[in-house]
Amino acid sequence: MATFDDAQAFWDRRYADEGYIFGTEPNVFLASQAGLFRPGMAALDVACGEGRNSVWLARQGCRVTGFDISPLALQKAIRLAENNSVDIRFERADILTWEWAPAAYDAVVCIFIQFAAPEDRARLFRGFHATLKTGGLVVMQGYTPEQVEFGTGGPPDRSHMYTRAMLEAAFTDFDIVHVREHEAVLAEGTKHVGRSALIDFVACKRA
Repeated sequence: MATFDDAQAFWDRRYADEGYIFGTEPNVFLASQAGLFRPGMAALDVACGEGRNSVWLARQGCRVTGFDISPLALQKAIRLAENNSVDIRFERADILTWEWAPAAYDAVVCIFIQFAAPEDRARLFRGFHATLKTGGLVVMQGYTPEQVEFGTGGPPDRSHMYTRAMLEAAFTDFDIVHVREHEAVLAEGTKHVGRSALIDFVACKRA
């Protein structure tokens, strides 16, 4: 990826801690959207990390695929899924080499994917478009540029963050279900802790 010379090595170093660095509970915003998910939905968890959101999606009855570049993260994700008695398809892949199967998913979940440079982010969003079925949902939470001042998570680079205008422009062929820029105190593991500048986004792919 553009951000790191060796993305796998970077993330493996972070995930080498014995514990779950982002916790085992789902992202709070994702969990607040539980009403969007129905049993049998095919859901893709992008850069799934240690699996907390994949497991939550599976517990809602979704058929979940999660991918991440770090084998260490995926080992933890597999263990978390086993401990929660859910079946999840985990794959090792980089977001820039992942094959976005056309019209394969009912939901794409993208939580704190802030490591992609702007040109890579555009490619990522095009993948979301391609892989979602008509009526499919993209559910995202990320940081706004103000997060750099807080320093409580994410890279120290404003260009990697999201804004409302950016997301609305990237998903013009979607109906915007929910979008909100706000500040909140996060307590998700040891890496997302403290006051944070956030944006929540949900959109539905039109025919």
